[in-house]
Amino acid sequence: MPRIVRGALIQATLCEPATSPVEKIKLAMIDKHVALIAQAADQGAEVVCLQELFYGPYFCAKQETKWYDLTESIPGPTTRLMQDLARKHRMVMVVPMFEEDLPGVYYNAAAVIDATGEYLGKFRKMHIPHCEPGFWEKDYFRPGNLGYPVFDTKIGKVGVYLCYDRHFPDGARCLGLGGAEIVFNPSATVAGLSEYLWKLEQPAHAVANQYFVGAINRPGWEEPWRIGEFFGQSYFCDPRGQFVAQSEKRTEDDIVVADLDFDMIREVRNVWQFFRDRRPETYGAITAP
Repeated sequence: MPRIVRGALIQATLCEPATSPVEKIKLAMIDKHVALIAQAADQGAEVVCLQELFYGPYFCAKQETKWYDLTESIPGPTTRLMQDLARKHRMVMVVPMFEEDLPGVYYNAAAVIDATGEYLGKFRKMHIPHCEPGFWEKDYFRPGNLGYPVFDTKIGKVGVYLCYDRHFPDGARCLGLGGAEIVFNPSATVAGLSEYLWKLEQPAHAVANQYFVGAINRPGWEEPWRIGEFFGQSYFCDPRGQFVAQSEKRTEDDIVVADLDFDMIREVRNVWQFFRDRRPETYGAITAP
């Protein structure tokens, strides 16, 4: 019997002006996503992933310490809310948040929650950009220090990569070697900078590592920064690098739902034996200082 998993990706516009009080923005975005998660559940989703820093704007466009007020521990109040929703909808959830580890020590992270509501752990974004136009992430986040965990969930083995991480094939390979069957990549990327890579790099990761990828990008313009258009177009691709489902929406909310045949992973790996034919003893230059 085919092993079919119904996945969902949620891209959502900012529903409260970035000039509003930080707590008001956070609460409004959480409420909005609670409704979107319910819609995904109504469509039969068994696993759902939200966009990067889902409960706020992409605030890294400028250094403003007020955005530190968006931080919270993981697990913490938002994790507990999502655990309740995961249990209610019987859905695995990947929830990207602005994490406080210690006072003044912050990470761009994502909690992974099983369909039972159990908190399984988190991934911390490993590669932190600091560049024009307006991606000043080193002002906000420390580089991740938890490696590349793979989480054993009700639907299968789930890995997470966050936004800028997708430009680095090495971590994507580590997730594959860790047994990931699907890797979710919540992102905030803009047109004119890396849009041409959006539908190139992640299908390449899927092919090289023979797993499914769920790529989520936030949609629309965010004021007052206007660093570029977050162009949406979230999608799933399969272990052959082929698109299974994708959003055509650039500036609007959308829920991308797809049925993913996890049996395809074994089928593709039996044809393309990339893991068998690796030569790690020859790759020293990758980790050389």
